[in-house]
Amino acid sequence: MQINKIETDCLIIGAGPVGLFSVFELGLLDIKCDIVDILDKPGGQCAELYPDKPIYDIPGIPEISGEGLVDSLLKQIKPFNPAFHLSRIVTEIKKVDDTWEVKTDAGDVFYTKVIVIAAGGGSFQPKKPPIKEIENYEGSSVFYSIRDKHKFKDKDIVIAGGGDSALDWVIDLHDSAKSLTLVHRRKEFRAVPDSVNKVHELIEAKKINFELGQINVLSGDDGSLKSVSIKNKEEEKNINCEVLLPFFGLTMKLGPVADWGLNLNENLIEVDTKKFETNQKGIFAIGDINTYPGKLKLILCGFHEAALMAQEAHGYIYPDKKITFQYTTSSSSLKKKLGVAT
Repeated sequence: MQINKIETDCLIIGAGPVGLFSVFELGLLDIKCDIVDILDKPGGQCAELYPDKPIYDIPGIPEISGEGLVDSLLKQIKPFNPAFHLSRIVTEIKKVDDTWEVKTDAGDVFYTKVIVIAAGGGSFQPKKPPIKEIENYEGSSVFYSIRDKHKFKDKDIVIAGGGDSALDWVIDLHDSAKSLTLVHRRKEFRAVPDSVNKVHELIEAKKINFELGQINVLSGDDGSLKSVSIKNKEEEKNINCEVLLPFFGLTMKLGPVADWGLNLNENLIEVDTKKFETNQKGIFAIGDINTYPGKLKLILCGFHEAALMAQEAHGYIYPDKKITFQYTTSSSSLKKKLGVAT
């Protein structure tokens, strides 16, 4: 695995709404951010679990969808040019002198003064189908997320699932695949109407294959798939398959966070309410991952926590520099950075 060394002011673990808003609050203080997330796109639960679900408690916005909120946050932080590192998990955190060294399963090694854990209830983990010996093919022929879609070009691809992720990747990959088969246990799909309509059109035009049933057997050698067996109430059939992409949703697990030496209370990270710092200096926890007396698991509360966290984080990055403003409306330099007319 190639090692990718990265120096940054602040590493944010979690690209949900609270993690994204942290980029804005830190950016106002001239703090450069990198963001790591296990998902293949920013947005956390809002993007992955309920993109169309209406949210009513964002100040000044009577109603907005999860996807709409994420899009707005991405637009808001664009002037600060955060670097996203997606489809990876933080596996190790350790202190090296006065710097934190953070490693991921993709070979990244970050060196940072500040870590912000904004991982919701923990990391998202894919729900794996109960197929015998599937682990023998994971990482070589079976993938639960996609980091580089170009590696699947001219392959016989089978996508299993009927939700948004499954249908999105059907639409995205069908043109470049040698063949693409969608497998789902029902004829109905659980995805946004536009995606459902597009997939039905692809099926009717015979640009993709659709198989009703469930995958029960994988066949291949040395981690390389050759075919899968699909079974339904009426029959069982084999189809060619070099790449299997099972998309059955996600579960939330605390994961490696439990091994980072942080004070935990029922799988949540204890923080103080002045600065939202953990028991480890320079590591902060905001959003649903933290706990303190009176804690409310609301997005707007996470935004408040991000603002106070940023004030304290500034001292780690610029120990000899005082914060010279409290209101963005009073700073002409910030208005220029944000592209706001003065």
